[in-house]
Amino acid sequence: MIPPLLRLLLRRLSLLMAAYVFLRLGFYLANREAFLEASTSQVLWAFWHGFRFDISAILLLNTPFLLLSLIPAFGRSWQRALRGVFLVLNAPALAVNIIDSVYFKFIGRRTSDELFTITGDIQRQAGQLVGHYWFLLLPFCVLFGLLWYFYPLPTARDAEYYAQEPRTIRRFARPVLEVLMLAALTVLGIRGGLQLKPLRTGHAFMQTSPPILGHVALNSTFTFQKSFGYQPLERRQHFPSAEALRAALAIHKPAPRPAAPRDNVVILLVESFSSEYNGIENGGKGYTPFFDSLAAKGLLFREHYANGRRSIEALPAVLAGLPGLMESSFITSKFQTDELHGLGELLGRHGYATSVFHGAQNGTMGFNTFAGMAGMQRYFGLNEYPGGAKSPDYDGHWGIFDEPYLQYFARELSKQQEPFLSTVFTLTSHEPFPVPAKYQGKFAAGELPIHASIGYTDFALGQFFKEAAKQPWFNRTLFILLADHTSQTLRPEYQNVLGSFKTPLLLYRPGGPLPAADVHRITQQADVTPTVVDYLGIRADQQLLPFGYSVFDSTTTGRAIFLRDNSHFLVHRDFVTELTATNEVRLYPYQTHSMPAEPLRNPDPRKLKQYGDELKACLQLFTNGLLDNSLYKY
Repeated sequence: MIPPLLRLLLRRLSLLMAAYVFLRLGFYLANREAFLEASTSQVLWAFWHGFRFDISAILLLNTPFLLLSLIPAFGRSWQRALRGVFLVLNAPALAVNIIDSVYFKFIGRRTSDELFTITGDIQRQAGQLVGHYWFLLLPFCVLFGLLWYFYPLPTARDAEYYAQEPRTIRRFARPVLEVLMLAALTVLGIRGGLQLKPLRTGHAFMQTSPPILGHVALNSTFTFQKSFGYQPLERRQHFPSAEALRAALAIHKPAPRPAAPRDNVVILLVESFSSEYNGIENGGKGYTPFFDSLAAKGLLFREHYANGRRSIEALPAVLAGLPGLMESSFITSKFQTDELHGLGELLGRHGYATSVFHGAQNGTMGFNTFAGMAGMQRYFGLNEYPGGAKSPDYDGHWGIFDEPYLQYFARELSKQQEPFLSTVFTLTSHEPFPVPAKYQGKFAAGELPIHASIGYTDFALGQFFKEAAKQPWFNRTLFILLADHTSQTLRPEYQNVLGSFKTPLLLYRPGGPLPAADVHRITQQADVTPTVVDYLGIRADQQLLPFGYSVFDSTTTGRAIFLRDNSHFLVHRDFVTELTATNEVRLYPYQTHSMPAEPLRNPDPRKLKQYGDELKACLQLFTNGLLDNSLYKY
């Protein structure tokens, strides 16, 4: 039998859950035009997923109330005070959710702690806001009144339960057990379950289809709570008008490609696969004989740079063209609900089956979450691998060793309907850099712990291509191979700002030649999405971010942009531009993966202004675009 105190508490929390259902319904009806592409069953599925976010938000917000509710006092004064705490805690949450039913129309996402950043504006416009949106007071008053009216109060029998209980050890142990049980269930509810990572805003978009229904599954209490703890972005105002910003962005749109193929696309994102480790970029001295041989058959872009230094920054850059230009990761930031058109969404509209494979535990670095945000239809993690963590292929640290996982990847690709877009993220060449026992001593140990692991990963790539070559889809597939970031370094020529981002980019199509491209143009991870879209002849101008270019665009020599040590850098084929935290612009001469420690003393003023403005424009669009949910409005 459930003790009266816990039973009463459960009834009170159920009342809140019912209120959140009505809030979600009101939000959906008020913004129905935004969800017209969703079927009724999809909307209902979003409502079902919403319970998980409601439980998490309600429990976190009501933690003080939960603790007070365990006091076995049934007097009228105490219970009225407890109801007051209940209403005071939840009234702001009701208000935020109701306000969001209108505010969503302007920002296209659920509310975050941005309300605190615009407090001054709200105060100045309070009278006008109330005058325009007075009608929002009606649902607030109704819901608040219903919570007050239906708030469950204890009965005389509840009080008698504790008064008549014998004074035994059980009587004194019972409150302790109740507290422990409530604490465990509360923590579980706030986390959203037993999964590896606590529930995040982005999970809503992973669980719903179309992804925009994630806004329905969410509630504003949850997004508001989750937005705390992040370093706020400072708004940038380098350019006074949209026209000036657009001119400085240096946007290029290649002409439509005639007779574009309907090729499959396979993106191999290889963990820590720095340029420093291969032989083809280092005079034949490296640890990647297979990659070197494959690079000779395809297009190897020799001036390629990662957009970040962390794995968690790679997927947004590669699959959405969004470089990592802030200290926190986009995947874990409060901007997860911003409008984002990933490569999966763009190709999915044209009949592509889309998927992401990663051999680590589901939830690692939020990759499964971002896959859904990028429009990828399926995610394959450790849970989907035969045997999972109990498989003999498990490395004991991160997940499945690269060789068996890439073999599994090749087999799974053969099960997908063509055309398909699929991304695999390897993991063995990650610290502690393991090598399977059966291959110990097979690969050159080198001078760094990562070298033998890179040799093993290179071998695994060779085995993957050997298996893939047997499949019917092989010759009609574009393979894109690149790294997520750099890792341990030994060569002095790579030990500088540019060298710490230098990674390879290889395009390979076994079934025929690729379009002409300058392999010495500057490229970056954010070029992958526009490159694929351009190669396949898909018109998606309004759904492409302007940070990256197609590698086949002959009207530009390319660029790369990244954040390092609180400064932002823009790489061109002649100069590297730095914008410091104090908005000082510096210019350095460009040389492949090499950059002097000191900037030019007397730089060309025209280049200084041109590239400085271009970098400022990129940062203004990135920063203000995230803050205002306007990344695509340029």
